[in-house]
Amino acid sequence: MKHNAPTYDRLARHYDGFMAPLERRFLSRLRSQTLQNLSEGSVVLEIGAGTGLNAAYYPDRASGVASELSCKMLEIARTKIWPEGIDFVQCDAESLPFADNAFDSAFATLVFCSIPSPQKAFTEIRRVVKPGGTVALLEHVRPANVLGPLFDLANLLTVPLFEDHFNRRTADEARQAGLEIAGLSSHALGIVQSIVCRVPG
Repeated sequence: MKHNAPTYDRLARHYDGFMAPLERRFLSRLRSQTLQNLSEGSVVLEIGAGTGLNAAYYPDRASGVASELSCKMLEIARTKIWPEGIDFVQCDAESLPFADNAFDSAFATLVFCSIPSPQKAFTEIRRVVKPGGTVALLEHVRPANVLGPLFDLANLLTVPLFEDHFNRRTADEARQAGLEIAGLSSHALGIVQSIVCRVPG
């Protein structure tokens, strides 16, 4: 295992309980809306499936892969109810073990804050998703308002504590990696963004 896998192995059994209030308040709704950008019957790749909180929102008749770096999180994810066509793969988003153009689309929710090099991960996503494919993201980011400097300060604690970058600008990272931004909306005072990208080609 590489990068932050040991950190998230330790957090795995507490993760669903910690997230439950946020899921009830707004995250479950945003997860559902994010995955609605994926086509019915498509071959999808989930980056950072975690404990499987997106399992209920996959598009109808979806097939593909739910990938996750943490083996402990993946163990919990396997206990959830998934579409029949989804397989589980433990892997690093920065080095995906899949062929070029293997997927119709990809998505990630609350993942890019913890990937050491978003550029490497987005480059890999561009490689494995077919040209014209959708990449749907739901990420917490640095707010573009007065809260921004507070998130910069919080980042000084969150990175060493649990390798979570509170001040990521994920839409900019995706754009710099060559993805085309097709939709962008902010939620929860700008702390969370829904980002819909297209793979050029």
